[in-house]
Formats: sequence, C-alpha cells, structure tokens
Amino acid sequence: MAGEWRKVTVAAFAPFAYGKGLPEHQRDSSGHVPVFGSNGVVGFHGEALTSGPTVVIGRKGTVGAVHYSPKPCWPIDTTFYVVDPDPCVLRFKYYLLKALGLEHMNADSAVPGLNRDAAHSREVLVPPLAEQRAIAHILGALDDKIELNRRMNATLEAMARALFKSWFVDFDPVRAKMEGRWRRGQSLPGLPAHLWDLFPDRLVDSELGEIPEGWETATLGELCEKPQYGYTASAAERPVGPHFLRITDINKQPWIEWSSVPYCDITEEEARKYLLRDGDVVIARMADPGHAALVEDTPRAVFASYLIRFRPLDPTYGRFLQYWLRSPLYWELVHGRKTGSTRATLNAQMLSDLPLTVPGKGVAAAFRTIIDAWRHKVVHNVHNSSTLAALRDALLPKLLSGEIDVSALDGLADPPAQAGEVP
Repeated sequence: MAGEWRKVTVAAFAPFAYGKGLPEHQRDSSGHVPVFGSNGVVGFHGEALTSGPTVVIGRKGTVGAVHYSPKPCWPIDTTFYVVDPDPCVLRFKYYLLKALGLEHMNADSAVPGLNRDAAHSREVLVPPLAEQRAIAHILGALDDKIELNRRMNATLEAMARALFKSWFVDFDPVRAKMEGRWRRGQSLPGLPAHLWDLFPDRLVDSELGEIPEGWETATLGELCEKPQYGYTASAAERPVGPHFLRITDINKQPWIEWSSVPYCDITEEEARKYLLRDGDVVIARMADPGHAALVEDTPRAVFASYLIRFRPLDPTYGRFLQYWLRSPLYWELVHGRKTGSTRATLNAQMLSDLPLTVPGKGVAAAFRTIIDAWRHKVVHNVHNSSTLAALRDALLPKLLSGEIDVSALDGLADPPAQAGEVP
C-alpha cells in the first residue's frame, strides 16, 4: 500500500448529518426530488433538503443501509446523510461507507438503530485525493452502466404494458377500423399494415362487456394446465441443489435476477415435480398475493410453496398472460377475491376462476413476437448487470484497502452505452 494512505475516523472524513422529518401528507408527490428513508426512495417532493449529490445512511429501520442520490434529495428523520462539494469525493465516501458493514452496528435491540457516535468512531483508511477520485470513477462507471441497464429495462417494460393496453384493453386497432381510420393495406403509426388484418372491425357484447368480434371469454384455469403449489423447503445461499424461486424474487421488478435467487436441497425425484421451464407462470398466493411472473431464461430451478404454477396449454398465449397479470384489470379481480381478515391470501381455485378476454391466436402470436424481442433485450441487460455487479463487488474491498492499485485498471471504466443501446 502506498505510504500516502492515512488512517482517520468516519467523523473526520465523512461526518453524518441527521435527516429531517417529512410526513407523507406534507410531501408534494408531483415533485421530482426523491425522498429517502432508511430503505431507499420512499416518495417525492418539490423541495430538497440537500443541495447536491447525497449519501444517505439508514439510522432507524433498515439500519446501516447506504444509498447514493446523484442529485439533491430529502433524507427523512430515519436517516443520516453525508454531503461533499466534490461529487467524485462524495462518491468515494459512498463506497467507503458501504464497505464498513454499518448494517451490523445495531445499537437498539427493540427498535433497530445506528448510533452516530459509534459509527463516527470507526477508523478508515483514506488514499490521496486523486486516488479517491480515480476509485470513485472506476466503481461509479460500473454502477452507472448497471443503472443504464435498469432504465433501459424500465423503458422496454413500459412499452410492453402500453402495447398490451392498446390491443387488449382499449382495443385501439378495432376502434380504428370501426371509425374508418384504417383501410386495407394501410399502415398507421405503431402498427404495420399486415398486423391490422389480424383485428376484427367491430365489438360485440359478452359477459365481460364489449369485446372484439371473434375473440372469446375464458378463465385463467381454462387456458392453463392444472395449477400446482410449490415445494416446501428452506432457502440456501450455497448451491446445494437447484435455484429456489420465491415471492421475494418476483415482486420487486418485472424480471427475475436469477443470480440472486438462492438454492434448495431437494431429491432428484422431488425436483422433477417442481422444475420450472420457460413460459411457466408463477403467482404468489400469500405474503404478497397476486404478484406474478412469467419464467424466462430459466436455469435449473424449482419454485417455493407460497407460489402457484400455471402452465399455459398453448405457449402462444404466454406473453399475453404475462402482461394481463400486470394489468389493472387483473389486479381489480385479485383485490376482490383475496380472503383472510389479518393476512390476505389466494388459492389455486380462486386464481383459476379469474375471467379474461382471450384474443384470436393470430393477434396473440403477433404480440408474442413483438414482446419476445423486447424481453430478450431485458434478459441480456439483466445478465450484463449481474456481471458488472460481481466485478464491482470484487473490486470494492481491494481498491479500498489498496490491495489493487487503481492505475492498473485504466480503461476499465469506458463510457456507458447510450440509452437505447444494448451493452
């Protein structure tokens, strides 16, 4: 390690300031300033408490969690925060604090809490200013690429939901034909001519209201094989068997990060009953009932007992079901069927009985083709982010201890891809 590194306290290098209370009813939800709690962004407001990039540390609740806001924000009173006039130095402080293990410094057994004096007394090794900036640049570039992938995936997801709504909720192509806004062989914005031919030109009555002529109504159960409850086991971090998909792996974002899904110990005979395959749909029956995912890019994996598997009889309808299960139509049905006075639950029969409008197979196939292309990009981005995160996590302790000289990593932090590109 270079001799210029020095040992200082957290208080001297990155002093914690107390966040300020901002009850939800006092927030301006139309604002664009992120409001941070101990577990991350909890809302938005029109005014910021800080004047620039900010490091936020969980004080109560999610103790010791360290978050980075690239812009002014409002850390509430369950947090501490750190600022610095130099954004690069502040980002170095963020990585340094993340590596300290503050989450293990719970000072209150009744209500989890981080004691500022105890955190301030911790000693840390700090390199010269130029090296702080270089380390922040290397690690920050990796995080920026991960964030870009997340934004790209969010955009692709929004596009898919908008297309589902247009075709299967608002029936826009059908209405365009009904209103004379389309003629055979003509393309309109967002839909090439050959796809218009797949849609009928009038709506008819059904038990679910008006639906396109030739489309049908059915239940989820009628479109799928007999539903199956998942396997009861404890999750393991070590690869003692196949991946073990749980509710917490499907209810945070509209894709599955298989690299973070744990494993379970299961016999080969039992595993055959519960093995997942691409196109399976899993729905949470309790804890967070109703949340669903279509399984894609599947490694060897089984699913947990709080999930119910629905396997589409016709894979053509898989993508349609994937986005129906994320639509307001679906959630309205789910909220009307949950049972339990203290803990809401669903069961296979309730879910099987959910009614929906089923499009013609040609329309479903066209939707699948479009969504497949978008979802392949999503999967690629998830893989890329997993690789980048593993590299960042491997570099973090080595860079912060001086074990790796940052100059040896020249060229690693290339500029991130532009929005819309697949890295």
